[in-house]
Amino acid sequence: MSTPEKYDTDVLVIGSGPAGGTAALLLATYGVRTHLVTKYGWLADTPRAHITNQRAMEVFRDLGIEQEALEKGTPSHLMGDTVFATSLLGDEIGRIRTWGTGDESLTEYASQSPCGMIDLPQTYLEPILLSNAAKRGAVVRLNTELVDFEQDADGVTARLRDRPSGTEHTVRARYMIGADGGRSIVADKLGLPTEGQMGKAGSMNIVFRADLTQYVEHRPSVLYWIMRPGADVGGIGMGLLRMVRPWNEWLIVWGYDIDNPPPEVTDEVAAAIVRDLVGDDEIDVRIDSASLWTVNHAYATRLHTGRVFCAGDAVHRHPPSNGLGSNTSVQDSYNLAWKLAAVLKGHAGPELLDTYSDERAPVAKQIVERANLSRDQFLPLFEALGVVGGDEEGITKALHAARQPDAEGAKKRRAIREAIELKHYEFNAHGVEHNQRYQSASVIPDGTTETTHRDRELFGHPTSRPGAKLPHAWLVDPNGRRISTLDLVGKGRFSVLTGLAGTPWADAADTLAQELGLALRGVVIDRDAHDVYGEWSRRAEIDEEGVLLIRPDGYVAWRRPSGAADITEATRLLREALTAVLCRPAL
Repeated sequence: MSTPEKYDTDVLVIGSGPAGGTAALLLATYGVRTHLVTKYGWLADTPRAHITNQRAMEVFRDLGIEQEALEKGTPSHLMGDTVFATSLLGDEIGRIRTWGTGDESLTEYASQSPCGMIDLPQTYLEPILLSNAAKRGAVVRLNTELVDFEQDADGVTARLRDRPSGTEHTVRARYMIGADGGRSIVADKLGLPTEGQMGKAGSMNIVFRADLTQYVEHRPSVLYWIMRPGADVGGIGMGLLRMVRPWNEWLIVWGYDIDNPPPEVTDEVAAAIVRDLVGDDEIDVRIDSASLWTVNHAYATRLHTGRVFCAGDAVHRHPPSNGLGSNTSVQDSYNLAWKLAAVLKGHAGPELLDTYSDERAPVAKQIVERANLSRDQFLPLFEALGVVGGDEEGITKALHAARQPDAEGAKKRRAIREAIELKHYEFNAHGVEHNQRYQSASVIPDGTTETTHRDRELFGHPTSRPGAKLPHAWLVDPNGRRISTLDLVGKGRFSVLTGLAGTPWADAADTLAQELGLALRGVVIDRDAHDVYGEWSRRAEIDEEGVLLIRPDGYVAWRRPSGAADITEATRLLREALTAVLCRPAL
């Protein structure tokens, strides 16, 4: 570890959003000296990101803050009856069961993770992350703006400004993380190579308070999609009423033509939009805020240069479709933090840090393209409803046609149903979240090929192949309590997972942990936890005497389906695997 005389901190984090907050919390939890600064004098003051998927919840579970998130979030049973309508009070066009709440998807979601989904607006998430980071030793500074930075072979020198006083000072860190959002100063100065397009369309957010219980309580959801004339212009595809808190706090998303000057959204204009989308001219509305933003389609193909790394919206910028933004940001930091900790503690070679870009840049591309495709996939619904082309009477004509008991009516109804069904790729894209696979120097391939007959975007495919997240399976601990396989790993350490017949692997792990001073734990199924449901034996894809080497982020780094001859061979093979995965000289 570095000395205080040379460095003010080991890692300087710029930004307090989901990526920055998670990074600071993880690093502090791993015992790394961390400073986080944000130019704002407050944490998130608008709801922004909100859908919190299972993968993000697994990170929070590993960090010990899952219960706090559950207490602050809206539970899944109030999230999923997503509605398409002409207004809340108007004609309902259709519904789709979303976020795994449908009868067909409940089992799919529950079988893949010990965690459920919740709706956790950023206004509630950020305080959880930052308060726990501070409790665990991170230094957090508000009203502190990054002015400039320089890096050299040994570290990063950042020039910071205290915004209230205007005074400047420098902080010397061994590494820096730029988690400073879609207008990232850090990413811009690094000149990270980026593909795609910024400013594809214009959107506005209107945060308001109104009691809409009578319109939504019988069809509880996070999202109510409103088809109005002009819905195909700008924005994210349609008018959107988003629940922030049931059923009194809301956010509207509506578009504007980015080729024209941005509109002035006064409280009066905002209230008129609210009443129009609700369909009630008399409803009592309190406008909290209104802001403009742009729809982007851009991702960095490399996420770091030297000792400076970028995460979150700084390197993947896209519409909120699929709810991928904050979740991906959390997982960026989950990937990066353990690697920084391993290098700082002398357990890994610096080349390990290169694997951050190798593993997360493909994910950035994937989620940006998926989110934008989901936005584009509203077009069949626009066409079916006659919204395209500016015909203000188009939707009225289309709905009238769809209600006729004739062949044309049947054709129109089928077109509407098929267009809504296509939105499963936005609202139930379970595979997009669960099938992220890593290829890098920190993963040792075993020569096998992953195959599945199911749609890889819609369905998760659990596997123990290297580069995949350890499959979830329910076990029972020695006290009779149900725990997940994911509960046996993580916590900032490597894990060696085997069965009773593979005890030499666990013994080898304990030997190497002592010898190397490495956070490494041997876990034996049916000793440390019992496979009483048989779930693990069905998902392990290795013999009972085989072994999995699990990284601190829960990803399988190496596997051997069969056993070792004895502890000597087990120790040798495990040592070789750790040497490769940690990108360090022979151990």
